[in-house]
Amino acid sequence: MRSSRSGPDPLDPGRNGFAHRGLHRAPAIVENTLVSFAASLELGAGIECDLRLTADDHILVFHDADAARLCGSPDIIGQSTRADLSHLTVGGQPLPTLAQLLTLVAGRAPMLLEVKIHGDMWRFGRALVAALDGYFGPYGVMSFDPRLLRWFKTNAPHMRRGLVIRDSLSSLKRWGAMKLADPAFLAVDVAAIERPWVAAARAKMPVYTWTVRTGDDRRRALLCADALIWEADGRP
Repeated sequence: MRSSRSGPDPLDPGRNGFAHRGLHRAPAIVENTLVSFAASLELGAGIECDLRLTADDHILVFHDADAARLCGSPDIIGQSTRADLSHLTVGGQPLPTLAQLLTLVAGRAPMLLEVKIHGDMWRFGRALVAALDGYFGPYGVMSFDPRLLRWFKTNAPHMRRGLVIRDSLSSLKRWGAMKLADPAFLAVDVAAIERPWVAAARAKMPVYTWTVRTGDDRRRALLCADALIWEADGRP
């Protein structure tokens, strides 16, 4: 069910929503890989992904702060150069870069780019603005950290900004984060999707919800969000 706001959502992914970290199912297709994003495009879904900044300001598509879970390596992404990480593979391929993702998608689907901060906020802002310069497709930049979104509002107001909100965030901290970030959309923890504050926010801006993993999640989210960020059994 859509909200009553006027005007279209420029990131509306349609009924197939956003594939969380791409359309993945381990071990055949690993999260946040070019294969998972190609599968998302084939399905006709939008793409949600995670971004990390290397020590030499390259942007990689990778969720974790370190490479232990996905690569069996202790390397910390933010403390390593791209060359340092060149020996790592995920899904049998080198760690994908944002540039490679942009080339693959080429405007064919809306993207939610979640920025993962690890003590590199100000470098990350500048690097991301440069990396997205000239990209013509629909995308939104989102983060749990409202300070980064405020930086984008000041330095790159053309970027569509989204605040990611956990259910565990207190009402006072949520209010402060919303004021500081001044987002164009929200990405809300699916555990919070039925709360009154979500409905109130949705009257003003699009609300997406993460991570929809079950049929029950999906049924609730379809009533309370504008788009679903899904994986596994939460798929359309």
